[in-house]
This record gives sequence, C-alpha cells and structure tokens, in this order.
Amino acid sequence: MENVVLIIHLLLALGLIAAVLLQRSEGGGLGMGGGGGGAVSGRAAATALTKLTWILAIAFIFTSITLTVISAQKSSGSSVFDGSLLPPSDTGTPAAPSIPLGSDLLPPSAADSAPLVPSAE
Repeated sequence: MENVVLIIHLLLALGLIAAVLLQRSEGGGLGMGGGGGGAVSGRAAATALTKLTWILAIAFIFTSITLTVISAQKSSGSSVFDGSLLPPSDTGTPAAPSIPLGSDLLPPSAADSAPLVPSAE
C-alpha cells in the first residue's frame, strides 16, 4: 500500500512541477517584468491550468499526509533505542578502548637528551 501511494505521490510531484512551469508569469516574481498590457484587475481569471495546479497541490498534500500516517503506523512498535538494529556482538562484552595515561601527554623532561625533531644528519 505504501509503495502505491509513493508512486502516486511522485507522479503528482512531477505533474505539479510541469503545471507550475507551464503557467505564464504574472510579473513581480523575481523582479522580472512579464505582465502584459490591458486592464489590470485585482483578481486574475482562473484558467484550466491554475485549477489543475490547485487540484494537483491538494492531492500532493493529501498523499504526503497519507505517507506520514502509514510510516508512523509501521514504526509505532519499534524504537531506535531498542538496540535491535545493531549487529549482534560476537563476544559477551566489548573491550573498552585504551585511554592514554596523563604522563604520555606531557612533553619530555629536560633530563631527556633525545632531540624533539629528527636531525638532518
């Protein structure tokens, strides 16, 4: 069921992209002029393409909500913290990583005669 809704969702997305790109620019979008002459009214006439765009947009939102509900129902019994997603460990307890001692992080003492950088000899 989820795959069918997902395919319909993707087809609606492609149809919505095509419908929006086919519409004529009304101007003022990105500073591009495009409005024609003639009488300018407060409300543009609703053409078949704008009605199709609204129908596709409503159907797209409906399939988005449907996919969200289906996904939530499928994952309602499991959690990321359950640990079932982790591969089983071969040993009983994993070995703790070795932490360097504090003396390993200090610079060498003055009594140490080893050079700090390799010599070019």
